Amino acid sequence: MAYADQQMSGNKVIAIIIVAIIHIALGYALITGLAYDAVKQVVERVTTVDVSEPPPPPDEPPPPPPDNAAPPPPVAPAPPISIAVAPPPLQTTTTIPPPAPPAVIIPPPAPVAAPAPPPAPSQARRVQPDNQARWARQIQENYPARAVREEAQGTVGVAVTVDGNGRVSGCTVSSSSGNDSLDTAACEGMRRYARFKAALNAAGEPISSNYSTRIVYQLN
Repeated sequence: MAYADQQMSGNKVIAIIIVAIIHIALGYALITGLAYDAVKQVVERVTTVDVSEPPPPPDEPPPPPPDNAAPPPPVAPAPPISIAVAPPPLQTTTTIPPPAPPAVIIPPPAPVAAPAPPPAPSQARRVQPDNQARWARQIQENYPARAVREEAQGTVGVAVTVDGNGRVSGCTVSSSSGNDSLDTAACEGMRRYARFKAALNAAGEPISSNYSTRIVYQLN
């Protein structure tokens, strides 16, 4: 392109830019309410600019070709693009640890029981005659009148039941004297005169018990 053509094109570009700026300013003035007269004067002043093109310069001969022009530089081939192949996905295996052995709970030793207290001494006892010499004499002195008339004598064995109060509650003849009057008088005398210390159990409580004795009948 000739120098004149380049200069004319530059002037046209400048004119086009100025016209564009004027239109932008005009639009802005219309929007913002600027004075219409001011905008009009500017437009007339700008649009009346006479753009004159300069005369074209004389044709210049083209420059001679350079001697021994250097060959174009060699173009190196593009380096090969290595595409890395994605490694295969890793497969992870979760190793579950074995369960912990159950905790061994050792129970505390059982408390040593205190030794049982020794049992209380037993208070048991047998039935015992209470002043036997006195009541045996009373039974003998109460001699049956029939036996006296018959001059009967003898020994009567008796088995009696003694209650908790030490009194005879029952009597049987365990060995007879041979005389009914003496046998009967012996049991009646035991019930009437005999006294005992009642038998006791282990706790010391009076209980019923049995007792055996003999009554001697003898005439003076």
